[in-house]
Amino acid sequence: MTGVVRATGSDVRQSASVVARAFESLPQTEWLIDTPADRLGVLTADFEILVEHAMTHGHVDAIGDHAVAVWFDRTEGTIPAPADYAARVLSATGRYADRFHALDAAFAAHHPARPHHHLALLAVVPEKQGQGLGEALLRHHHAVLDTAGVAAFLEASTPASVRLYKREGYSPLGEPYALPDGPLMWPLWRQPR
Repeated sequence: MTGVVRATGSDVRQSASVVARAFESLPQTEWLIDTPADRLGVLTADFEILVEHAMTHGHVDAIGDHAVAVWFDRTEGTIPAPADYAARVLSATGRYADRFHALDAAFAAHHPARPHHHLALLAVVPEKQGQGLGEALLRHHHAVLDTAGVAAFLEASTPASVRLYKREGYSPLGEPYALPDGPLMWPLWRQPR
């Protein structure tokens, strides 16, 4: 097993694939994509947009082809949407585009304005979950944030992930919120140490 490395532009597809595999069975994915056979392909295409965008407005950390953390630097406020975002989402997600836009709107409505780094995606492929890879990715970037005095924000997707993040210093930021006719999301905040 290799250590944490900074992903580059040539890693976009691989990083998106790791996230898609990790997120394929989440309740939020079932809400986004109601046809199981479509999930992996649609997720990979959509996550390529986000991973590529993070390469410009943040960074992506990876552990081999097993785990990925996608961070956006929000210390200067909001960041622009990816170029041609609506068209790219439609191309990536097809008939599911309205759900993806609803997810984006829910995230935007609950995003804090304070300066922070946003952990948009933390993913470990299913066969490597529970082996400490997610924690290693978190601790790697938290060390940077702590040195710089920068907070972190994320949206957790399950009670189990909330427990993981709490162990890593995150606290609830307001109440959980539901996606439109969908599952809950838990906004969490971590002060630098």
